[in-house]
Amino acid sequence: MRISYEEMHKELTRILIKHGLERERAVLSARLFADASRDGIYSHGLNRFSAFVRAIELGDVKVDAKPTLDADLGVIERWNGNRGPGNLNAYACMQRAIALAHEHTFGVVGLKNTNHWMRPGNYGLMAAEAGCIGILWTNTLPNMPPWGGQDAKLGNNPIVFAIPNGEDPVLLDIAMSMFAYGKLESYARQGRELPVDGGFDKEQRLTRDPAAILETQQALPFGFWKGSGLALALDLVGAAISGGRTTCEVGELPRETEVSQVFMAIDLRRMPDSEAYAKKVKTTLQDLQTAVPRDPQHPVTYPGQNMMRVRRDNLLHGIPAEEAIWNAVKEM
Repeated sequence: MRISYEEMHKELTRILIKHGLERERAVLSARLFADASRDGIYSHGLNRFSAFVRAIELGDVKVDAKPTLDADLGVIERWNGNRGPGNLNAYACMQRAIALAHEHTFGVVGLKNTNHWMRPGNYGLMAAEAGCIGILWTNTLPNMPPWGGQDAKLGNNPIVFAIPNGEDPVLLDIAMSMFAYGKLESYARQGRELPVDGGFDKEQRLTRDPAAILETQQALPFGFWKGSGLALALDLVGAAISGGRTTCEVGELPRETEVSQVFMAIDLRRMPDSEAYAKKVKTTLQDLQTAVPRDPQHPVTYPGQNMMRVRRDNLLHGIPAEEAIWNAVKEM
């Protein structure tokens, strides 16, 4: 089924107000969920909303909590999320990183004690729309074994790179695992097998069964040892900048909360060669797309290239939604 953007936003706002968010904060949080689904990131939009509401009901998300400044270190600031709504905390900290970049060219905000930020690409787009390169990442609970190990000791620690390019920015939004857990949940609900191996089952065998991976919480690092090593590095650097928990320490809690995140912005407009750089971006992307495709039906694209096409289609025809998920939300 398809739901209009306006109806989805209105319904999510209603539910968040019912669960204690101030109207203005509920409107923004609901928009961030709806924007994710609008842009085709269904796993971290409407599909993740019920989990967010459950986290509120369990007390993991404090609806009234707002981020507070812990330390001003010049171009770097440390903020405490106070276990508030993850997407609102992330939005505020990306705003702050952009403001620092506008002032100093480079701005960094470390955020501790926060919750799942839902679709991180939302915050990368904020940077690109402000004329900045955005680099941001988070750690998670332990949900991925280190390369060569059998126990989940690493987080799959998603990272985003956003690079301005007019109406079609480069937007790389990836986890350190082959598949994000939201994507695994989507495949499992639909009873579909993964296209490639995505993790380990109870017998420690590589599998394409998303339900088996969700059961073990042992996703496969992308690039095998490379994804494993990068996940560890992001975790340790993120904890250093934010002053918050590492994945190991998040794993000591009953559920995933109090994670650590980093938001970086680089204001390209303050660079002396900003116009020349913008031309380099366009030239590079044009050259990339001249590569002969392995499948003629699927031309080579850059990360984020299809987002605006999907957005326009979903705004025109409605956002695709799984009927059971939409009905469950409507009943809240």
